[in-house]
Amino acid sequence: MCGVFGIFGTPDAAALTHLGLYALQHRGQESAGIVTVDLNGAAHPIRAMGLVSEAIPASAIAPLIGDVAIGHTRYSTAGSSTVENAQPIMARFKGGVIALAHNGNLTNASEIRAELEEQGSIFTSTMDSEVLLHRLARSNHEDPIQRLTDALEGVEGAYSIVVLINQTLLAARDPRGWRPLVLGRLGESIIATSETCALDIVNATLLREVQPGEIVAIEAGEIRTVQAFEVQPLKKCVFEHVYFARPDSQIFGHSVDRARRALGRQLARECPAPGSDLVFAVPDSSNAAALGYAEESGLPLELALIRNHYIGRTFIQPTQSGRIAKVKVKYNAVREVLDGRSVVMIDDSIVRGTTTRGLVKMIRDAGAREVHMRVSSAPVTGPCWYGIDTPRKEELIASARNVTEIGDALGVDSLGYLSIDGMLSSVPGGPTGFCDACFSGNYPTEPPADLVSGRAYGC
Repeated sequence: MCGVFGIFGTPDAAALTHLGLYALQHRGQESAGIVTVDLNGAAHPIRAMGLVSEAIPASAIAPLIGDVAIGHTRYSTAGSSTVENAQPIMARFKGGVIALAHNGNLTNASEIRAELEEQGSIFTSTMDSEVLLHRLARSNHEDPIQRLTDALEGVEGAYSIVVLINQTLLAARDPRGWRPLVLGRLGESIIATSETCALDIVNATLLREVQPGEIVAIEAGEIRTVQAFEVQPLKKCVFEHVYFARPDSQIFGHSVDRARRALGRQLARECPAPGSDLVFAVPDSSNAAALGYAEESGLPLELALIRNHYIGRTFIQPTQSGRIAKVKVKYNAVREVLDGRSVVMIDDSIVRGTTTRGLVKMIRDAGAREVHMRVSSAPVTGPCWYGIDTPRKEELIASARNVTEIGDALGVDSLGYLSIDGMLSSVPGGPTGFCDACFSGNYPTEPPADLVSGRAYGC
């Protein structure tokens, strides 16, 4: 999962992109980057490892001149976590400059890459995104929309991208609409970004979503749109509502906060915990679901876990050792709330179980009499091929265990998950139009060839 931001039509393009990336930090914490293009057609890039504040210090903004810019925060899915895989990726070609920032995973990237290598292309990263850069450079079309259409022809999987071709900003979304992408306006400037929270931070106004299969071009004060690809049956990622997106964002046209509260209310209906004394969230992504559970159940909502906000999200750490270490320093239990109580702990999901197992022990050590775990999504039983870091089925705690066995492994007194039907019917616009492949095993595309070959490419 990654965050993308693009802006056209302001001399403050780099500074506003920098702010936008801060709002998208939750979507990727491994690396960050910005590329601007000035009026002379010269590109000015910066890419580095770390959080936005580390990778792009304030002192680095002034040299990034130009009135058009794109930016990226990266969380690797399959490609390794190195500066070579940081985005935006950029190339100079016979027509000028191309830069690209991608959120999603291309499921046939390995086949496209092999074709390009046979034709002489030399790759500098292990990202699937780089195949699009090569295709953009190879296109014979002068028109930017046609060039991007060429690059995306035959591409399968998930992509929400922002692209610079010289002074033209483009935004495109795959025909199934897996990942969010919205357009906004700030004065005379136009913005394309992953979530509306990035519009809020720069005081921009939401215009609309980029539609599935649509390409939008912003150039010389003009917005052009083309329905480049026929819309396929929609497969919006339900996990965006469950976990990834910020609660103050609107994605897929609806409030994330409202969706999570509805998930929590449905969870309380499906999985009550009679005799419990209180409800608490695993902060922060579960806060709204816990509110919904408390509203529906009538149990008081308490602040039983305190999160250290200077520590990143544990699920999107690239290594297992990193996830384990961060659990220990990310949370602390409030003994005065927990001691002697039967408690309901709400989390949005359990993927590997590493974080949850440590939290349950922490809650018991703080004196909780009983720990009842409730999860506002269904069990994650299979890998995601479209941009979430679950590449191997054996990593998933629910892949080979039933609910009772998972509860025993986590050390809870009881465990309850939201049903798939309950989850899909709770999110706005559901129950149809969402991808639930990681929960149900119903994948809408063929498996990526690199899962078989062992070659791994990720955004």
